[in-house]
Amino acid sequence: MSELTLTILKLGLLVLLWLFVFSLATVLRGDLYGTRVVNRVTTRRSGAAVAAGSPEPAPRGRRRNGAPNLVVTSGPLAGTRIPMGENDILIGRNPECHLVLDDDFASGRHARIFPAEGGWGVEDLSSTNGTFVNNHRIDEAVAFEAGSQIRIGRTIIELQK
Repeated sequence: MSELTLTILKLGLLVLLWLFVFSLATVLRGDLYGTRVVNRVTTRRSGAAVAAGSPEPAPRGRRRNGAPNLVVTSGPLAGTRIPMGENDILIGRNPECHLVLDDDFASGRHARIFPAEGGWGVEDLSSTNGTFVNNHRIDEAVAFEAGSQIRIGRTIIELQK
């Protein structure tokens, strides 16, 4: 084996070692400090949900007459109420979600609630720990009616009229 080949192999292994060290540091930082959670407060301003600190209102759709609310009934965000409109509601740990959960059992983009024919639907977005509707794990989109409950980790969300 030539000296040049041996030097290239050594440098390649050194690069791989540093990539491993940086990836390990990234994982440890995420475990120690967790996911950055953006504190959001939902208020009503002419029928639109507005995130605190956001310069412009969230996208709005037409509100249905007597539209229900999503209410967190159990978990760290108990009491949080989100008015339902014509837009999808994304639930998970990522800051871009409409309902940001600080729950170790929730995925970044965990579930989606969406308008469906004559009501609402909910689907699991390939989460690790699953989404449960009325204590049944769902694998595909299902109907979500008033009084139904969604459980994501330790958080329970109810659709209320």
